[in-house]
Amino acid sequence: MRLSSLLAALPDEAAPRAVSNEGEDPIVRGITYDSRRVAPGELFVALAGVDHDGHDYLANAIELGAVALLVQDVEKTERALASAARRVPTIAVKDSRRALAPVSAHFFGSPASEVQLVGITGTNGKTSTAYLVESILQRAGVVTGLIGTVEIRYANEKLRAVNTTPESLDLQRLLRAMRSAKTEAVVMEVSSHGLELGRVSGCRFAVAAITNVTQDHLDFHGDMESYLESKLRLFREHLPEGAAAVVNLDDPSARHSVDAATAAGARVIRTTRDASRDAEVKLLDVEVTLDGSRGRIAVPGGEVALDLPLLGDFNLENALVACGIACGLDVPHDAIAAGLAQCPQVPGRMEVVEAPTASGPTVIVDYAHTPDAVEKLVAAVRPLARGRLITVFGCGGDRDRAKRPLMARAVVAHSDRIIVTSDNPRTEDPERILADVETGLDASLRVDEADATAPRGAYSVVADRRAAIARAIELAGAGDTVVLAGKGHEDYQIVGREKLPFDDRLEAARALAARPGAAQ
Repeated sequence: MRLSSLLAALPDEAAPRAVSNEGEDPIVRGITYDSRRVAPGELFVALAGVDHDGHDYLANAIELGAVALLVQDVEKTERALASAARRVPTIAVKDSRRALAPVSAHFFGSPASEVQLVGITGTNGKTSTAYLVESILQRAGVVTGLIGTVEIRYANEKLRAVNTTPESLDLQRLLRAMRSAKTEAVVMEVSSHGLELGRVSGCRFAVAAITNVTQDHLDFHGDMESYLESKLRLFREHLPEGAAAVVNLDDPSARHSVDAATAAGARVIRTTRDASRDAEVKLLDVEVTLDGSRGRIAVPGGEVALDLPLLGDFNLENALVACGIACGLDVPHDAIAAGLAQCPQVPGRMEVVEAPTASGPTVIVDYAHTPDAVEKLVAAVRPLARGRLITVFGCGGDRDRAKRPLMARAVVAHSDRIIVTSDNPRTEDPERILADVETGLDASLRVDEADATAPRGAYSVVADRRAAIARAIELAGAGDTVVLAGKGHEDYQIVGREKLPFDDRLEAARALAARPGAAQ
């Protein structure tokens, strides 16, 4: 494909500001934004990231065979190219990251237009809802792909996810691969970062959903208003007229979501747990146990039997949103019911770690890492726990500090014993993170970690997460429940800039096996 053809795909707002070597129009055989992976004949797109800036590696990209450059920082580009062995066409745009999306979509033949796209955004519940929708579509006989926080799946492929929503180039390449594998529908988690940074530009969704909007990522967005606006982009910018927009009415921001969907000309499908409310999809009745939830859901044109194996009261909201999405795609009711009933365990979402003997406590691992998610998690587990509820949690470093005491207060409200520990400290001092968390525990009693007789609501601080998990399981009795919150499916811990092997589920299994009598 000629460079001129790719540039023609740029919308007016992303049009080139300057072009050097304008007379040249090379054939572009590929696109990359990683200077280490440039192959001869490729277009190199310089992205400015948090830790690295692609403009610093332009000369290296040329040396490896790049035939053209797409940049945004003209001054840096001129400095970098002063040492380049040769000159190639260089196109300067206002925002190279936003320009990457339409260029990539055009290069791969606009694959998003060839599949039914389902987009799910929200602070919490995206992953579980995506798994539920995937299960429903599969029961309906639809060849389905999944793009999300845990993994990417299609055909016989299973890939590890790097970001919840891939960079636009990776996303378009992935959608083309999915379509080549005969994929008919793709269920995609769409993060606020992905929306704000233009990663899904060029994607138009048949159905889009917002699960909820609660505090998270304020280190990136600045305030809740900006965070909400990023989420609403899914409805405002990526829904063709007449597409379906699914809104959870039980979320405080639902009015804004409905307004955005209506303004976009979408068909609004409202979901709620309140059977008395006016909504297209609503929960009629339900019984929640440690085995799952059973009940009935009202949907347009009838009812759907709910037999949900996923644990947690909050998963009812996810199931309702999944039903709304299925209704937006006109999936038959029997396939909706079967999909809910046969949904597999979502990795790291209310996932039970099996104890080797009946004398062990119930251990639940969950990805909850926001105040709202943690509150819903412990509130859901509390009535199901036969004995004490012991909660182990921490907060990520280099992220929104304001949510740390809020998470602590949410945990205290429902837990009998709390152990505060590290999550992913990243480059931040773990002790500073723990100190921030403790400000939300100021009304609770701090006790020694080994104190087995501490009063309800007491907490301990154990910075080492492995030791914290072991201590919680050691303190727990046979009827107690231990909740490990924050990391869920992650099999690593980020300390400094290193990803070290660490999996809450494996650590819990080891601690359970170490309990007296476990080997018998």
